[in-house]
Amino acid sequence: MLYLASQSPRRRELLARLGLPFAMLDVDVPEVRAPGESAIDYVRRVARDKARAGLRAARDIGLVIGADTEVVLDDVVFGKPRDAADAAAMLRRLAGRTHQVVSVVVLADAHGEREAVSTSQVTFGALDDATIAAYVASGEPEGKAGAYAIQGAAQAFIAHLSGSYSGVMGLPLHETAGLLRDAGLLGATGPALAGAAA
Repeated sequence: MLYLASQSPRRRELLARLGLPFAMLDVDVPEVRAPGESAIDYVRRVARDKARAGLRAARDIGLVIGADTEVVLDDVVFGKPRDAADAAAMLRRLAGRTHQVVSVVVLADAHGEREAVSTSQVTFGALDDATIAAYVASGEPEGKAGAYAIQGAAQAFIAHLSGSYSGVMGLPLHETAGLLRDAGLLGATGPALAGAAA
């Protein structure tokens, strides 16, 4: 059985595109960057912690996907905004600049873990205060790393994207599919035979 250690509707939607049956697991993992921890190491650790928490919840049966996605600018990790003011402050800092979106996927089972990293470069155009205020008022930044959702109205902010659209959205499908192929759950063109997933 395949599990997704997340309640994110975006990750659920993305994983469903690969055509495999899976169940959702609700895990509670602290997302606090340790002193001296690099941005990439932080994202990798949180994804790993989610996969491990999911595996415990699944009682070590099946395969569990844990993932984390963060926006990084000048080695500052822009997580989910605390409130509207925090969201607006994040967007002001991202406006007119290129930031990284680091997305890490960990596939874990009772025998070990596999990991894949996707790093995308996202360039925002200039954003005036009225545009930022209207976007924040829409509620879309809530619960989103970097205070924006690439699949929503924030698409209009993006002047250039180099990397993975699905990675910026929250689950890089190319890397996730590769992990699932390595585990025997996906064939070259889609889900492997049901027996392979048992």
